[in-house]
Amino acid sequence: MKKQIGIVSIFCLLASNPSLLSQIAQEPPIYGSGDSSHPVVGRSGIVSSRDELSTKIGLDILKAGGNAIDAAVAVGFAMAVTTPQAGNLGGGGFMLVHHAETDTTIAIDYREKAPLGATRDMYLDEEGNVDPNKSRYSRMGAGVPGTVAGLAMALEKFGTLTLAEVIQPSINLAENGFPVDYDLYTSLKRGKENIQKLSPEAYSIYYHKDGRPYYPGEILKLPDLAKTLKAIASKGSDAFYKGSIAKLIARDMETNGGLITQKDLALYRPALREPVTGDFNGYQIASMPPPSSGGVHIVQMLNMLEPLDLSEYGHNSAKAIHLMAETMKYAYADRSKHLGDSDFNPVPVDWLVSKEYADSLRDKMNMDAATDSESIMPGTPPIEGPDTTHYNVIDKFGNAVANTYTINFSFGSKILVPGAGFFLNNEMDDFSAKPNVPNAYGLIGGEFNSIESEKRMLSSMTPTIVFKEGAPYLLCGGRGGSRIITAVLQVVLNVLEFDMNVSEAVAAPRVHHQWLPDQLRIEKTINTDTKSILESMGYELKAGFATGYTNAAMFEDGFFYGASDPRLPSGLAEGY
Repeated sequence: MKKQIGIVSIFCLLASNPSLLSQIAQEPPIYGSGDSSHPVVGRSGIVSSRDELSTKIGLDILKAGGNAIDAAVAVGFAMAVTTPQAGNLGGGGFMLVHHAETDTTIAIDYREKAPLGATRDMYLDEEGNVDPNKSRYSRMGAGVPGTVAGLAMALEKFGTLTLAEVIQPSINLAENGFPVDYDLYTSLKRGKENIQKLSPEAYSIYYHKDGRPYYPGEILKLPDLAKTLKAIASKGSDAFYKGSIAKLIARDMETNGGLITQKDLALYRPALREPVTGDFNGYQIASMPPPSSGGVHIVQMLNMLEPLDLSEYGHNSAKAIHLMAETMKYAYADRSKHLGDSDFNPVPVDWLVSKEYADSLRDKMNMDAATDSESIMPGTPPIEGPDTTHYNVIDKFGNAVANTYTINFSFGSKILVPGAGFFLNNEMDDFSAKPNVPNAYGLIGGEFNSIESEKRMLSSMTPTIVFKEGAPYLLCGGRGGSRIITAVLQVVLNVLEFDMNVSEAVAAPRVHHQWLPDQLRIEKTINTDTKSILESMGYELKAGFATGYTNAAMFEDGFFYGASDPRLPSGLAEGY
């Protein structure tokens, strides 16, 4: 039997050891990341992600002296192993980096690109209607992957470790095996039918001979993926884009009617971009520019809400929800017309994020009742012209990384590259296959997001850094398709407007409106009386579970704070 230590014994121990008392007084309490009221606390750094093993790998990198960029790249490769439904080598994403040494904030765009063989009407049938199976469940739906190039670029420009050093923990996981968590198990369970039909090789890896997916706790080994990671570790990103892995991808595409060629892969380059910036009540906001729509509309909505003092009405009161929903409608209406790849069409970012434009939209808002979405049209600029994952890292040097990457649906196209061990994205579905026809997330797109070769498809990914007096204060992002933008908005508002700690901000119930369809999605935990009031204001409510999944990290008064979304059982925030 374990010996119980009483309170008197503890006092005696402390009295006889003053240094221990001093040490305890200096150390912050450490809370579990599943506690929706208390964030995890650290003194030297923080990592927050949807996957426990990946978070721990990132934290180990920080403890060993690596910086936030080193840790973020390590987490990205680790999640390609442990969360193949979202973490990826076969997809793309966006990374927001604050580099302390140069005091600069940089957006790394490693979004997938349309292959050279892509054409505007490639997903239309003989009658001119969209055939969603072509863009979602075939090799024709895959864009040229950007993840490997993007992570390698971040490490080369801002990291302190080698690619081999940050990839080695992921190689160990893939080669020696790792325990499947509940998140992966449920994704495999839901995706079984399509994976079995579309990718026999993936089915043989992720399911037992009797057809059941690997259960939580069972050890899963991924030898082909380990081989791929070893090639990248030894030869750099060229192994993926010009070497043995590129040949595997191109051969599979050619055999099965896909479009990506070795030339497509050799031509791929990530892009360095200026973040979209704004300010809200004295805080500075930095987020992702096009081809992400997230940063533009986060700043646009914050501009509209800034003078309204939501805290006066109370968090998730009917009035506060109504005002947020109205701003969401106007932002998503503008998204449908003005957003796309700025390398192909000019996006009026300065106008969209201006305070003046926000003022004009606020003047149109009905402050007391729901505006019919059909009456809201995208603004006209001046003539001058679900599956994703997010994680955050802050280090003791002042560096900060908010990264969101994706393969679109859970397991992307459900198709594994034979011999390479990773799934292909189906991001081509994020283009407008036909203007004004909704994509899989119900989002309406226009001409600016039409399909063109080498073009990047529009995204909702929204990695965001909030600065306080010039230093990184709050990092957040999320997953959930079109719901990412509004989920990030509410986390930011919960901290800046409603004075919540980072854990409360992530856990609080959320709402979502995306203009069309004209429905206000609300989480089931929203107060019943609030729902009744919203219905009386003219809203059609659609109650359900999570409206997006988020995680966040903060630095304040010398302490690091982190939170993983309690809506997911497998996430972890951890500091040291």
